[in-house]
Amino acid sequence: MVRQGKYRDKEFPDELLDACASLFSRWGPQPAPTWVTCIPSLRNPDLVPDFTRRLADRLGLPFVAALRELDLRPEQKSMANSTHQALNRDGSFAVHRIRLPSDPVLLVDDIVGSRWTFAVAAWLLRRHGSGQVWPLALESLGRG
Repeated sequence: MVRQGKYRDKEFPDELLDACASLFSRWGPQPAPTWVTCIPSLRNPDLVPDFTRRLADRLGLPFVAALRELDLRPEQKSMANSTHQALNRDGSFAVHRIRLPSDPVLLVDDIVGSRWTFAVAAWLLRRHGSGQVWPLALESLGRG
């Protein structure tokens, strides 16, 4: 469903939204996020933000577009190893706002492999004042 939405339909269906909202309520991270943001993408600028806004609405939490991607880099899955993946993501994002909410945040991305994207984004959010970062991927490639 995730790959079809990303590569064919260019949007994620409500069925996936329902599944993520259900997962979140069963998961119950503590401390609970009070706001939601996402990993931005220059390749698909509306895909993940649109889904994340809908998820935030469903969860009754505000969506904050906190991050921006600075330049188009090779996809993580094309990198030879974890070191290359880390270097590929280093410096690829910036915080979009001067002040972030200081409470815990739910950070959403579509498909993760290396998890370096989450690591870099979480570091930036924390460095700029957010509380604990809870990552949520719609799909994991199951690597590193």
